[in-house]
Amino acid sequence: MIPPIARRFVAGEHEATALEHARRLDERSVGTILNLLGEHYDERPPADADADTYCRLIDDVAATDLRACVSIKPSQIGLDVSEAAFRENLARITERAAAADVFVWLDMEDHTTTDATLDAFEAETRAHDGGVGVCVQANLERTAADVERLAPLPGKVRLVKGAYDEPAAIAYQGRERVDQAYRDRLATMFREFDAGIAVGSHDPAMIELARDLHAEHGTAFEIQMLMGVREDAQTDLADAYDVWQYVPYGSKWLSYFYRRVAERRANLTFALRAIVN
Repeated sequence: MIPPIARRFVAGEHEATALEHARRLDERSVGTILNLLGEHYDERPPADADADTYCRLIDDVAATDLRACVSIKPSQIGLDVSEAAFRENLARITERAAAADVFVWLDMEDHTTTDATLDAFEAETRAHDGGVGVCVQANLERTAADVERLAPLPGKVRLVKGAYDEPAAIAYQGRERVDQAYRDRLATMFREFDAGIAVGSHDPAMIELARDLHAEHGTAFEIQMLMGVREDAQTDLADAYDVWQYVPYGSKWLSYFYRRVAERRANLTFALRAIVN
């Protein structure tokens, strides 16, 4: 059972509770990106099992009237086993999703997985006419070139600042430098993409920049935020913009919860208050 302290960030252990959360978001005009928690499987059976679960989740989403899609970590469906295992499981999922008209996001993990993730995205989004999206991280120096590569492809690209502690040799260090990289990559995307930009940020300054770039270039975009972070702002923004919430669920919630608490002082304050109260 997930304790109350973690329920702000995780929508329960079971699919049913996640779908109920999605229904409540629907009432606020916020879409749902469903993520079954799990990552870094080094054996094939659990990777195959989670791929099977995603296929069932896609069917269940398709059977509802919810504005919902799914998001998957490559290491969850076999990348740490082999690239072949990852690609086989991803193909199963994207084929099921294409048949059900459900969008699939590929999350980005640390820099060692970037090439395999982008290669898989390119193949699958071409195969399914843009029904697959991918995340890129502004803190990596390579992302400038990756954005140029992705610009002509169908599908969506989510830009985030980057949550992994990457080596200084390949990643920008310090908040100000990462923020500048985010602004630069976002400007390129609005200038060079035809559509399909996802602004993955809780930073009001970056969202304001996206508004300005949209006014300048007319490029369509959406805003993506995490469950439990600035939820009032998500609802307010949904009055004028396409807003989606990333909603994790499942039994492997503990490590995810600790990451959310470690990321921001405000999240830690919330957690401490929950313990005291």
